[in-house]
Amino acid sequence: MNDYEIVTAARGDGRLCARDYIDLVVKDFMELHGDRLYGDDKAIVSGLGWIGDIPVTVIGVQKGKSLEERVEHNFGSAHPEGYRKALRLMKQAEKFRRPVLCFVDTAGAYCGIDAEEHGQGRAIADNLAQMSDLKTPILSIVIGEGGSGGALALSHADRIWMMEDAYFSVVSPESCANILWKDTKRADEAANALALTAGKLYKLGLIDRICPSGQGKELTMQIKTELQELLNTPVDELVEARYRKFRRVGY
Repeated sequence: MNDYEIVTAARGDGRLCARDYIDLVVKDFMELHGDRLYGDDKAIVSGLGWIGDIPVTVIGVQKGKSLEERVEHNFGSAHPEGYRKALRLMKQAEKFRRPVLCFVDTAGAYCGIDAEEHGQGRAIADNLAQMSDLKTPILSIVIGEGGSGGALALSHADRIWMMEDAYFSVVSPESCANILWKDTKRADEAANALALTAGKLYKLGLIDRICPSGQGKELTMQIKTELQELLNTPVDELVEARYRKFRRVGY
């Protein structure tokens, strides 16, 4: 597949959603709700569970599969309440030294007027700032779309993994083509220039692992091994390594 075909596949019907991956790799998942400030956001599914013998905090962007599910979950475009809920659970995880596991699948944060009125930009910025110094391990996996700040707000992690048929980009190919050339028909050209596929991002050092699609038990074991390694790292070293990881971007 070329780059734009991968983008199309990442948006395709029938893909595993965040809740599917949670059910696949997390035992005894208990969902938690609300940002304790305004309300709940169904685009973000979050809670507690176990991976093997490791207690984890799990946060996923849920798109849904049927039209009804996608409407219920706002097509995976979170409101600020969702990002504040995610941050609330991350800070709780830090308190109890639980690793954080994020499943990212969003075209971007919701950009409606009500989201802006409720502090969308501030919510995303707070996540980035707090995750940079969070004193517990963070593993983020891009399972489909990884679009714009909505994806970055759950991806400031010690390890970033991607499914082989996912994409991760600051802007969608269509928006990029419209900005540069005023022509969305050049989206395939933009996709190639954006270097948004797992293979290209791995070569650039922006992600840490490419995961084959359709993994089950193997993915669970890989996650458990990675989280255990991160848990064995002293907290100060963990945070410093995370800082260095993102400082290297662009060099």
